[in-house]
Amino acid sequence: MKLVVGLGNPGERYAETRHNIGFMTVMRLAREWRIPLKRKSYQGIFGVGRVEGEETAFLLPQTFMNLSGASVGGALAGLRLSPADLIVVHDDVDLPFGLLRIRPGGGHGGHNGLRHISRVLGSGEYARVRLGIGRPAEGEEVADYVLRDFSSQERKYLGIILDIAARATATLVCCGIDKAMNEFSNCDMLKLI
Repeated sequence: MKLVVGLGNPGERYAETRHNIGFMTVMRLAREWRIPLKRKSYQGIFGVGRVEGEETAFLLPQTFMNLSGASVGGALAGLRLSPADLIVVHDDVDLPFGLLRIRPGGGHGGHNGLRHISRVLGSGEYARVRLGIGRPAEGEEVADYVLRDFSSQERKYLGIILDIAARATATLVCCGIDKAMNEFSNCDMLKLI
């Protein structure tokens, strides 16, 4: 089994913000594979089903981004999985909007959700699907930028970006990190539109 976690913040106020692109991607993937995300478990919204025949659990932590590790750590322990079974889908301000990268592990890169997950797990060795949201304008605070809705121009492409990100995540689940990286890493999704 794999555990696929979308990072974001709970509540309507944050639903369409850049910081919630991880939530959006995992919801898209769960809908595509008809996996209901209705159970409240592990301090999050949870569901289990099959992606390309692979048993997969989905989790949207409801702890707010900076405390994501509490939810993820509880789910891994409850499901008896290790960090090697974990895939985290998240926003990345260091990548331009529309760029996707897949990594097998590493540091948190300043992302508070990843920082907390790695601290709770005692390891950064879990797969990540990094979705570029671009950097804020000169002088704009990163915290303000990530908690703002996508611009009207970005929203024109968001649905297709989420579709591609969901496909990349499904490939990671069913075919492994090498195939997913070969097919999707450094993928400029805007060039595929």
